[in-house]
Amino acid sequence: MSLEVGILFDSTLCIGCKACSIACKQSHNLPGEPNPDELDAETFTIVKEKDGIFCRNFCRHCLEPACASACPVGALHKTSHGPVLYDSAKCIGCRYCIVACPYNIPRYQWSKQSPLVRKCDFCKELLAQGKEPACANVCPTGATKFGIREDLLAEARERLKSKPDAYFQHIFGEKEVGGSSVLIISAQHISEFGIPVPKITSPLPDLTASYLNKVPAIVAGGGLFLAGIWWLTRRKNQVKKDERQSEQKKNSRE
Repeated sequence: MSLEVGILFDSTLCIGCKACSIACKQSHNLPGEPNPDELDAETFTIVKEKDGIFCRNFCRHCLEPACASACPVGALHKTSHGPVLYDSAKCIGCRYCIVACPYNIPRYQWSKQSPLVRKCDFCKELLAQGKEPACANVCPTGATKFGIREDLLAEARERLKSKPDAYFQHIFGEKEVGGSSVLIISAQHISEFGIPVPKITSPLPDLTASYLNKVPAIVAGGGLFLAGIWWLTRRKNQVKKDERQSEQKKNSRE
């Protein structure tokens, strides 16, 4: 059994108190209001609302993260116990991770002289102390639950099965882009909150690799094509040159 940790967020239990967002700010010593409309470089989690129903948005900590795959220097990596972590000492500021993320999560400190990429880190300092993330610890209703991912996945399946009318029958994060450490269940499709939901189940690094594997053949094919064009052009010019020389010789004999 995998001991990879995760978070199960149950939107049907969320009351919109925003305690998770406030606790995240306090735990990471982040400035600014606790729950702006969208994530930013100083806000790692937000609670979104639609028609009196609430849903959280924060880093999914993908099982096979596209951000880590896209990073050319290894500044982002998936840890064996779950979180996807960022090493600012390695970052070169290329922001490929921001482009690669299918959930549009990482943010960049554009206003800083030495900007960093910013996102949820599952409260890595608390995890190192054997504690749970701040957001899960303060949730008054159990809407945010921390635990072993496999256990949380089993619990999510049981909730959907036991109350089929209460939930949209899908566990967000179970299979999207290979799955994630964050699982979300809700009474409605979470895209209705403006939260991205990838339509593919294959891990993005696998798809990237399949395309990159074709690059040598494409480049080689392109090279052969250009070589063919060059040969035809050269041959055409040579034929014209020979025809002119032949015509000149003919005229000189006359």
